[in-house]
Amino acid sequence: MPRILVVDDNAFMRNNIKNVLTGAGFDVVAEASDGLEAISMYQSSGPDLVTLDITMPNMDGVQALKELRAIDPVAKIVMVSAMGQEALVVEAITAGAADFVVKPFQPERVVDAINKALV
Repeated sequence: MPRILVVDDNAFMRNNIKNVLTGAGFDVVAEASDGLEAISMYQSSGPDLVTLDITMPNMDGVQALKELRAIDPVAKIVMVSAMGQEALVVEAITAGAADFVVKPFQPERVVDAINKALV
């Protein structure tokens, strides 16, 4: 069962993503509310994949993505964000994100992105 770290500064959204993932058979092993916490939780929980919001306090998702990839060059990361600006999507994909899911999302879109990233 793939182990997932869910990162979003909005507790409701974290819970929503967690429910979608656990319902699809994934194991949500940790949650974080900003990029700094995400890095710490990644190192302590060793997930198979990270879902990462972009707009967060302390460290945004694009910076966290770059830091996580510096720590683990093969880290699997799917961006899940309401920020649909093309430049941020391109920056995230260029920095190593496996996919980009725009909020509000369809649950199957998140599951599909994660399954593809885990291959």
